[in-house]
Amino acid sequence: LITQTATERAVSAALRRTRAGVADPDRPTGSFLFAGPTGVGKTELAKALAAFLFDDERAMVRSDMSAYGGKHSVARLVGAPPG
Repeated sequence: LITQTATERAVSAALRRTRAGVADPDRPTGSFLFAGPTGVGKTELAKALAAFLFDDERAMVRSDMSAYGGKHSVARLVGAPPG
């Protein structure tokens, strides 16, 4: 990641709030969903975040959503409509 994007600033701000003790202790540090085209650094950012927080870049959940591009494919996620 060469430049700091708005995404990286938002993630950094959430981490700083938690580390500084000004975040609500009853809430998670954050729930981050990185979406966008291939090759923009989503996975690398998630790996760096996991490595920083948990000392293991594999400590993340990765979902390949390319199979859900079509309108009809939403049924795979939420189930078929009733009837």
